[in-house]
Amino acid sequence: MAEGTQLIRGLEGVVVAETRLCDLDGAGGRLAYCGYDIADLARHATFEEVAYLLWHGELPTRDALARFEAAMVAARPVPAALVDAFRLLPTTADPMRALQAAVAILGMTDPDAADNSRAANLRKALRLTSQLATAIAAHHRVRSGREPVAPAPDLGHAANFLYMLTGVRPAPAAVRAFDASLTLYAEHELNASTFTTRVIASTQSDLHSAVAGGVGALKGPLHGGAGEAVMRTLLEIGSPDAVDRYVEQALAARRRLMGFGHRVYRAGDPRAAVLRGLAEAACREAGQAIWYEIAVRLHERVHAAKGLIPNVDFYSAPLFYALGIPLDLFTPVIAAARVAGWTAHVVEQHDDNRLIRPRGEYRGPARRPWVPREQR
Repeated sequence: MAEGTQLIRGLEGVVVAETRLCDLDGAGGRLAYCGYDIADLARHATFEEVAYLLWHGELPTRDALARFEAAMVAARPVPAALVDAFRLLPTTADPMRALQAAVAILGMTDPDAADNSRAANLRKALRLTSQLATAIAAHHRVRSGREPVAPAPDLGHAANFLYMLTGVRPAPAAVRAFDASLTLYAEHELNASTFTTRVIASTQSDLHSAVAGGVGALKGPLHGGAGEAVMRTLLEIGSPDAVDRYVEQALAARRRLMGFGHRVYRAGDPRAAVLRGLAEAACREAGQAIWYEIAVRLHERVHAAKGLIPNVDFYSAPLFYALGIPLDLFTPVIAAARVAGWTAHVVEQHDDNRLIRPRGEYRGPARRPWVPREQR
């Protein structure tokens, strides 16, 4: 590396791209998509409106939204070959691995697969976002020994997703909470999975290949896998009365408590604040208030002991659990939301591309002469 070049581990704080998608104020604890505050979007918008906003830069008019929703509904079915592939997988296969394979298969069958033009990328973004929910639900049903549930054209994206997972039409309150959670997870600037997606797109690879890479990054427990770990912690604690003892033991053993802290936010994750209210309502509606109460007590104790604040994955855990989503589908559900942002970043990268190629600082031995085998 050139003399004087600074090593920045984890690229923390390094700005590598301009983006119109996400305005993230870590110091102030604020987040906006294309200028719209995340709390307003979660409260008022549907996931379909948010996806349109990310892809087109503006909220849709009434007529544009109707056309867009119809296009998403039409794109929901997945190829029979994908479901056949799911039947060949072990029932113990990690759903995120199955999802990564599904993205690759959907890329093989997409009519615009090799076309990286803006128009083609927008068509692929819509299709893949619609299909991902169908694929996740189909894989879950198949691994459970049940037939996939066909998409319901009269249901919106969030309601249809829950319906395909459970086979039961969800209550309006559950739909609203789930819809808002999808919005909260739809985009988050250059997090690990989105950066991975943009790196792949910068090689002029196609949208599906870039998203498959994003799925692989999201699978990691330090990224998308944190929510599942949070819920396993709540289940292990079992009661609000057991929280204090659990935290004492965890801190004494220097165990990492998932769902706390964030690389960028210093004044609190604004998504967590919205999700807390959604989680409380969903847990009480489902008769599972205990998980919300444990979460609140854990939040209070960890903050008092360590000064740490919850991130987006903390309160999404009891919310997803109350909605009947299996633990190992928490991360795939996040992927089904984040695909809107991933694909928007692919469009943005392809629109003004430069190959992303950082450097590494060499720390190995100095240059040395070759040693023949017989002398080693």
